[in-house]
Amino acid sequence: MAAPVSWAQGVKPETVATGLQNPWAVAFLPDGRFLVTERAGRLRVVEAGGKIGEPVAGLPAIAAGGQGGLLDVILDSDFAANRSLYFCFSEPGPGNTNSTALARAALSADNSRLDNVKIIFSQKPKTASSAHFGCRIVESRSPGINARPDGKLFLTTGERFSRKEDAQTLNNHHGKLIRINKDGTVPSDNPFVGKAGALPEIWSYGHRNMQGLAMAPDGTLWENEHGPQGGDEINLPRAGANYGWPVITYGENYGGGKIGEGITSKPGMEQPLHYWTPSIAPSGMAFLTSDKYGKAWQGNLFVGSLKFAYLDRIELAAPYSGKVVRESKLISEVGERIRDVRQGPDGLLYVLTDNSNGKLIRLLPQ
Repeated sequence: MAAPVSWAQGVKPETVATGLQNPWAVAFLPDGRFLVTERAGRLRVVEAGGKIGEPVAGLPAIAAGGQGGLLDVILDSDFAANRSLYFCFSEPGPGNTNSTALARAALSADNSRLDNVKIIFSQKPKTASSAHFGCRIVESRSPGINARPDGKLFLTTGERFSRKEDAQTLNNHHGKLIRINKDGTVPSDNPFVGKAGALPEIWSYGHRNMQGLAMAPDGTLWENEHGPQGGDEINLPRAGANYGWPVITYGENYGGGKIGEGITSKPGMEQPLHYWTPSIAPSGMAFLTSDKYGKAWQGNLFVGSLKFAYLDRIELAAPYSGKVVRESKLISEVGERIRDVRQGPDGLLYVLTDNSNGKLIRLLPQ
């Protein structure tokens, strides 16, 4: 699984905006503005010149605290016509319980509020935890070279840290990749539809805390997830597959000591495409489809590192596919945890830094 790693200075970071409180995700509005979530529970519009707007009104109740809050946001593929978007957050429950939830809403024409907010998925069961929400969203596409949006959404969840055994059972949403239709209904071809004792929204299971999710141009889904102490993973999650947590892992307990039997493989459980030991604490991930940084970068995968505060450029055996052959550490000079990475409409990469005075940064080619 090891791949050569080098320090690289192939991009120049340019700060677009600063003063964001622990920003978690960025989406690109058609008029050149940015939509940014703040973990504390605010959604903001950032002007192209960097001015940060007042919080967008209309969000539901959010259990902000620890790793929870307002997390991912994406625009619908037909946003220009329907103004629809999807956002993920930690939803409060009875007492001090909470869980990952996904909502759909329409952004008003003046960008000031959310209308027609509807929660289309709520993780079951709710539990008392401030950790491991997952919460990355992608709109799925049909497979093939001319992949098109197919009306479905993928959502990552976490196993809530204290409920790791749940990741191996199908009667809950902990440690699962979720697949639903845009209206919240369950696709009829989901792998566990009609299976007794299994929740039908589940696509794959045996995950820990999935913090990155990206779809290649051919419709292949890629995700990354945090291991414990070591063993962060990249997977290509397939329908109905079991990715092993906590039975198999390349990590160990915090402070040392094996997890379970201390094994790294078992029949019926998938191996990761790639893993990191020690952990880099991976965050957002994106494929670069543009040639703005040269042809050698086109088809590379980019993953943020929270722990070591760099952007990981991951070269694959072929554009958008194959094994990891080389990693390069970018923008370490910024010195802040990288929470999200996205390719903008201009073909450039943008990152968010996870800080109480967080930044939106554009990466310029050098």
